[in-house]
Amino acid sequence: MVIDANQVYDFIPVDKTELPERFEIDLGNETFVMQFNYNETGDFFTVDLYTTGETGEDVEFIMGEKLILGRALWEEVPRVDLPAPTLIPLDIGLNAKRISFDNFGESVFLYIVDGGGEDEVDGEN
Repeated sequence: MVIDANQVYDFIPVDKTELPERFEIDLGNETFVMQFNYNETGDFFTVDLYTTGETGEDVEFIMGEKLILGRALWEEVPRVDLPAPTLIPLDIGLNAKRISFDNFGESVFLYIVDGGGEDEVDGEN
């Protein structure tokens, strides 16, 4: 029996044809805003993370985090107030060597590897 990571872990759907794409996401017990961007010259993706200020405005939290295959987002950021779940871009077929426009959202996805399926994107489970 082959187990697909899509059956085990949730992933954050990103529409690469609509970049920059920005949406609210519940991670752990907090709601954040994520914005995904694409650098055409370097052929890589970044994500900006925002919290919500006291008057409802987006407040920059972590900006320009590059998505690197197999490396957890924000793993080198020394902050204790990071979102609870671990987010890792993975190619479960192990074919990709790096994230590119061609494979992101096709074979490479941003997986939520802990958190037990309780995270929500745009109010959906």
